[in-house]
Amino acid sequence: MIHSLQSTTTLSNGVEMPWFGLGVFKVEEGPDLIHAVKAAIKHGYRSVDTAAIYGNEVGVGQAIHEAMKEYAVTREELFITSKVWNADLGFESTIQAFETSLEKLGLDYLDLYLIHWPVADKYKEAWRALETLYRAGKIKAIGVSNFHIHHLEDLMKDSLIKPMVNQVEYHPLLTQQALHTFCKEQGIQLGAWSPLMQGQLLAHQDLNQLAEKHNKSVAQVILRWDLQNGVVTIPKSIKEQRIIENAAIFDFELTEEEMNWISKLNQDQRVGPDPDNFDF
Repeated sequence: MIHSLQSTTTLSNGVEMPWFGLGVFKVEEGPDLIHAVKAAIKHGYRSVDTAAIYGNEVGVGQAIHEAMKEYAVTREELFITSKVWNADLGFESTIQAFETSLEKLGLDYLDLYLIHWPVADKYKEAWRALETLYRAGKIKAIGVSNFHIHHLEDLMKDSLIKPMVNQVEYHPLLTQQALHTFCKEQGIQLGAWSPLMQGQLLAHQDLNQLAEKHNKSVAQVILRWDLQNGVVTIPKSIKEQRIIENAAIFDFELTEEEMNWISKLNQDQRVGPDPDNFDF
């Protein structure tokens, strides 16, 4: 049951991952970042998602250490995710990138480490590095981000360990139904980035009507829809009030009819690049 911020999904290897967390995409190093991460932990969040390319691992690490001291939270209670960037994909380079991320975060291990994008001819060697780090106990779970079905099939053809998570762009205008079904069948947990479509859905007229019915915000309705669909979600905010509000989604439930209605808004519309067509 998903009944609180500490509720977890069990990944295929038995690791417990919180259903809900804080994303820090495009949050620059500095006081805002540190305040946001600490505020999230203070208000019950236990999952923080960053990436090498975000350039904020040092601040995230500092905030984590300060929060652990101030709010009596242990490292074991937290779930920290980072990702290897495209320029570092390769066996040795991925291992080096991981060590750099770990050092910046000031941690002994990561809970989840992801390949950020499926760069052709590079992600298999990077995956071999993730398997090696996982077997060495430096990462509790390994996965990918922005992988389509054909990328996953290609990766799994030669891998010893199946990805435990696939984090993708996911929101009511991009429901990724075929990918979601495939991941379920393979025991891969789907995760959502940009669950609010970078704010573009907040003015959606029909979603606003549904939100009013539940006396909730559009953001809360969408985030609730994510969780009821069995999708891990990591909305980003640097405002403490918004961080609290985003997480106030455990006191209501969408009906099956409402869930299906939201899913039917799908238009296969992206705010980010298509994983089949990116040039970075």
